[in-house]
Amino acid sequence: MKSYRKELWFEIPTRRAFVNITREVEVCLRESGVQEGLVLVNAMHITASVFINDDESGLHQDYDKWLEKLAPHEPVSQYQHNRTGEDNADAHMKRQVMGREVVVAITKGKLDFGPWEQIFYGEFDGRRRKRALVKIIGE
Repeated sequence: MKSYRKELWFEIPTRRAFVNITREVEVCLRESGVQEGLVLVNAMHITASVFINDDESGLHQDYDKWLEKLAPHEPVSQYQHNRTGEDNADAHMKRQVMGREVVVAITKGKLDFGPWEQIFYGEFDGRRRKRALVKIIGE
């Protein structure tokens, strides 16, 4: 069995953003040489997410609005966590909703997606360097 590991690094200039990382994961898959197996992609920070959905700008705007309604950033004083000097309690909650990781099957050397599926890195407390892990196992 083959095993492959790579970290994808991001420095998002805004507080929140969704970045399509499908191409980067496909590059990792080619580098791994795995034809049949699984790829795990996970955010390695507790205020970021990795998820699968459609790459459609209206949907991403809807996610942003919806998440802001669920866990608004302001006022920062509404959160117990922010009493520690942080201002990112909302980002922790947004990550919890959007999820930490995805697992995708690999078939014949390709990501085995359904129609329109893409992999995204979701940032909820940006403006600093963060990473996602790509781990591939298989034959």
